[in-house]
Amino acid sequence: MQVSVRDLHRFRLTTAEILYRFPDFPGLLQSYLWQDMDVAPDFPRLTRFLDYWERNLDGRLHSVRIANAELVRPQELAYAEHEIRLH
Repeated sequence: MQVSVRDLHRFRLTTAEILYRFPDFPGLLQSYLWQDMDVAPDFPRLTRFLDYWERNLDGRLHSVRIANAELVRPQELAYAEHEIRLH
């Protein structure tokens, strides 16, 4: 996948906590963590992964919690109070 510099602001490090029912014991919930670079707010990679899960895996999905962090942010400036010069 080719990504231009202008598109970088859309990509975020996305982490999803997926709770699913344990196939042999449906009363138990199991946790799975998924992490990838994805495009907010639609999260197409996560959506494809969850679609694959529902089609091919036995554990039924219970819930999905999503957290994401921007990778490209405005610069944070801090001014130094002291300057040290060597030589």
